[in-house]
Amino acid sequence: MLDLHFFVQCGILCFERYSKETASDDYVLSLYSEMEGDSMQIGIIGAGKVGCSMGRYMREHGLFLVGYYSRSIESSEEAGTFTDTKVFEDLESIIMACDMLCIATPDDAIAEVWAEVQRIAEEYPETCSLEHKVLCHFSGSLSSDVFSGIDSMGASGCSIHPMSAFSDRFTSYYKLKDVIFTMEGQHEACRVLTEVFSLLGNKVLRIKPEKKILYHCAASLVSNFMIGLYQMGLDLLEDCGISKEEGEELFQPLVKKNVQQMLWDGAAEALTGPIERGDAGTVQKHLSVLGEADAQIYRLLGQKVLAVAEEKNPGRDYESIKNIIIGSTQDKV
Repeated sequence: MLDLHFFVQCGILCFERYSKETASDDYVLSLYSEMEGDSMQIGIIGAGKVGCSMGRYMREHGLFLVGYYSRSIESSEEAGTFTDTKVFEDLESIIMACDMLCIATPDDAIAEVWAEVQRIAEEYPETCSLEHKVLCHFSGSLSSDVFSGIDSMGASGCSIHPMSAFSDRFTSYYKLKDVIFTMEGQHEACRVLTEVFSLLGNKVLRIKPEKKILYHCAASLVSNFMIGLYQMGLDLLEDCGISKEEGEELFQPLVKKNVQQMLWDGAAEALTGPIERGDAGTVQKHLSVLGEADAQIYRLLGQKVLAVAEEKNPGRDYESIKNIIIGSTQDKV
């Protein structure tokens, strides 16, 4: 396992070799592999978008990824080819070969996979013991509590979630170098995974297990629900006689500018529009042309926008806006 001695020795090796080799991520991770040897052999269970992406990212940065197991042998073979690693035909084999097991299946299969891993470990204790092994999963909504009974197996578990969208099995790994990971779980697993991903260059934040659903909801709101709002805008433009393709072209500079400014300067500084200006007349007109469902979305989101506007302009009078948005929402309840 990683310890202070590891980091001291890493520093010595870096100093001795710096003049001969570049101080790239691959170089630092090669030291990690050299010093840890066989103690950090990693296997991934699940070969979908997350599994392929995480595996390729680990592999390209020098971690010792052994290979994949998936219920679909075709998926395992594709992932193995993509990462130049081994394909395991059964869970027993990957348990035997690896010291760290990463479960990258859909959320509703993680508990089932863990139960099967437990069963195998108990049935074949001589060859498939979980003693001193680390297990993790990449779910954003599930906590490490899914690894029930892991203490009795002598293993340590955690959840580690990359705050990123995985839209493709073979290209999503490119952006992982800029991604922040969140983690919770048992001390030993968190310690090892934090050090591993820190070596990869990623920032790791700790979160309480009971906050995982709330955390995942926040991510969904700024990712999936943002797309829902975008589609809502396109639908309204179609009612104006503007095609979907034209609407996308029309919105592109607006969306890009707003998102960029929000990320650079924060939500308050980026906020513009009738609510921020206190233009109650325009807000009322907006509501008058919307159907009931869309108007309700407008009012509810408008309350959040209003809160940001008040933060930006603490001396501005927003009473008229409040009467329109909050009063109308209460009337609907």
